[in-house]
Amino acid sequence: MGKYLLRRLAINLILVAIAASLAYMLAATTMNPRGAYEGRQPPVAEEVIDATLDAYNLNDKTPVLERYATWAKGVVTGDFGKTWNGGSVNDEMGRRIFVSLRLLLVGTILGFVLGVALGAYSAVKQYRISDRVIGVGSFVIMAVPVFVLATLLAIGAYNLNRGLGFTLIEFTGEYNPKLSGWDQFANRLNHLILPTISLSLGSIAFYSRIQRNMMLDVLGQDFVRTAMAKGLRRRTALFKHALRTALIPSATYFAFAFGTMLTGATFTEKIFAWNGMGAWLVDSINQNDVNSVAAVSMFASVCVLFAGFLSDLLVAALDPRVRVS
Repeated sequence: MGKYLLRRLAINLILVAIAASLAYMLAATTMNPRGAYEGRQPPVAEEVIDATLDAYNLNDKTPVLERYATWAKGVVTGDFGKTWNGGSVNDEMGRRIFVSLRLLLVGTILGFVLGVALGAYSAVKQYRISDRVIGVGSFVIMAVPVFVLATLLAIGAYNLNRGLGFTLIEFTGEYNPKLSGWDQFANRLNHLILPTISLSLGSIAFYSRIQRNMMLDVLGQDFVRTAMAKGLRRRTALFKHALRTALIPSATYFAFAFGTMLTGATFTEKIFAWNGMGAWLVDSINQNDVNSVAAVSMFASVCVLFAGFLSDLLVAALDPRVRVS
């Protein structure tokens, strides 16, 4: 298994480099950082604009391959360059990256665990009312875009707080900076509720459908019936044999689901006023900030490929055939 995982890790590192390079080239050839300085009053001399853009490695008069080489050399040493107004991309990314990771990690774990649990339960209760309710609810949630769901949750929280006369559920921002200690910790958890729900609901619905179908396939196989025929309790046979085997396809889809969640996080962060990587990507595109867009794109590729690596780990843990490859 060690050689298999090392091989997958090496491939993922190569894919990160390719994805980051393509993202930079696309941003550098389509964005216009010069536009942020032109048209100002009083006018800025072209020589001053060129000197400023050269300092930030954003000058469109410099060949794109030369700009890419400068950017790549900096990335290798841990320097992602300057923003369009001279700020440090590293500092901005360091401030925002944990905001997004906190939201993504909680949403991913909840989405996977609850989705698998609901799917397995739905399969065991096939054609009963609970199965039909879970099925209908999952398809309805998957049909609703993330930004619509997040907006509805924010509106619902606003109306609930207004009706109660006090703030029960926070629906904007990451935390209240006026609080400290345990009060701030509790406040952060409160702010995390709605964004997490808006992100994880889609994953829960997605995994529940996959897990139900896989579980139904496994429940009818001979090894499950043989385990129960040997005297193993039904619950033990379902968890130890059926669920473990049925989890393999869900683990395979883990990376794809995480990529979808990462896209949804962009809308969620903007709607709930979270200053994370997704919100930064939208702002950077509006500001023609090439280096920032490339940094966010690299972060996204690392997250998706890391999810793919975790998917490989899960499959290797669940499937003995992979461990001997």
